[in-house]
Amino acid sequence: MAHYTGSIADAGRLIHIAKRRERHKEDIEKQRQKIQAEKAALVDIGEKFKTHFDMVEHRLKSTTIGLVTLDEMKAKQELAIQERDRLLATKEREQHLKREEEDLEKKRTRETLQRASDILKSTLSFDLSDEDETEASINAVPVKKKCYKDPTVDTSFLPDRERELEENRLREQLCKEWTEQQERIKNESINIAFSYWDGSGHRRDLKMKKGSSIQQFLQRALEMLRRDFNELKTMSTDSLMFVKEDLIIPHFYTFYDFIVTKTMGKTGPLFEFDAAGELRIRQDALVDTSESHPAKVVLRQWYERNKHIYPASRWEPFDPNKKYDRTVEDLREL
Repeated sequence: MAHYTGSIADAGRLIHIAKRRERHKEDIEKQRQKIQAEKAALVDIGEKFKTHFDMVEHRLKSTTIGLVTLDEMKAKQELAIQERDRLLATKEREQHLKREEEDLEKKRTRETLQRASDILKSTLSFDLSDEDETEASINAVPVKKKCYKDPTVDTSFLPDRERELEENRLREQLCKEWTEQQERIKNESINIAFSYWDGSGHRRDLKMKKGSSIQQFLQRALEMLRRDFNELKTMSTDSLMFVKEDLIIPHFYTFYDFIVTKTMGKTGPLFEFDAAGELRIRQDALVDTSESHPAKVVLRQWYERNKHIYPASRWEPFDPNKKYDRTVEDLREL
């Protein structure tokens, strides 16, 4: 007579599944009891803080006996306030910890319930696979699909730390080279032809560096002219004016400023100082002059007395925002 040999094995597996289900129920019950116990421990925390506040108030009243000075009263009030702030901070910190613990317990409970639900579903389906395979399927991590870059896409607009560092390094190098080049230009020497003007010209020449200011030039020119002109012996650079191409140049400008910008004056370029002469008559009066004339060093007193007389009547203060490249009207006055 034939027997059904699989009944004993099936019965043993069903018993094993039932025991495992009971263990999970017990775990869930323990988690719930633990959560309830922790909640009960934090029920009357507000009353505890109220007791502390009453204690601080009582301490303030008990320590203030009889007449006290205003400073003593303020000091005791300050101590009471500090104690109150400390207790409030402690209460807030404990409440924050309580909320974090509750959130953590809720998360753990959800995970436990989810795990138990998955196990119960797997047992009710009468899956005959081993327990290890079931747990492995629960804890299995989905494999992320690897992403690849498209080499044909233009990514030059995206931030690139290495490229930015290289650009900054190149920018600093170019800035350094440009600064060194400008310093070399400022240290170059030029010959400045000038004339001390007191109604007639007294021609002189002086070597200066391109980076020198007009005031530095006037100081050296004054030292040279004092030997020949007595009226200059008591004068300073503030008493002198520097006139170039009929423009009165302020003392703070440097020769480098006009050389680099190639500024034009009313009758010629301001950046050329090695002038050959005082020639002003042109063959074509409609063509702007490009020749440079000697600069004039003039006493400010002489200019104030004669500014209505030629050539002082043609002079005007230098304006860096004004263009002086047209000289037709000036040439008509010659």
